[in-house]
Amino acid sequence: MKQIQPVPIWSNGQIVQADALNAYTVNDNLVSQASFWYGIGTAVDFQPGVGLLALSQGNLTMTGDDYIAYETNQYAWDWIAKQLNVTIIGNYPEPTTTTTTTTVIDVTTTTSTTETTSTTSSTTTVN
Repeated sequence: MKQIQPVPIWSNGQIVQADALNAYTVNDNLVSQASFWYGIGTAVDFQPGVGLLALSQGNLTMTGDDYIAYETNQYAWDWIAKQLNVTIIGNYPEPTTTTTTTTVIDVTTTTSTTETTSTTSSTTTVN
C-alpha cells in the first residue's frame, strides 16, 4: 500500500481526503496484458498492520507499450498512479507477524530400590 498526496473524494454526502492507494494484480496473461484492482481511500490501523478503507475502487488494464515495459512492481505502481492522476509520496509499512514459540520440556525421572519405588514428574514451560 502506498501513501499518496491527499486527494478529495466524495463519499456518503461529504468530501473525504484520501491518502492511500492499494493495488493487486487480478490477472496477467504473461503475453500482452495485465489487469489490476485498485482502491483509493484512507489508511486505517489494523492488527497486524495498516489496511485501506476504500472510498473509490475499480480495475485497470495495462496493454501495449506499457505492458512491454512492465518488468517490476514499482513500474506497475507508477503506472496505476498515473492512470488515476495521483502522486505516490511513500510506502506504508508492510504488515508484520509476530511468532511466539513455547517449548514444553517434559522431564520424568524414575528411581527404584528394593524397598520403595518413587516416580517424580515435572513439566517446565519455557517462554
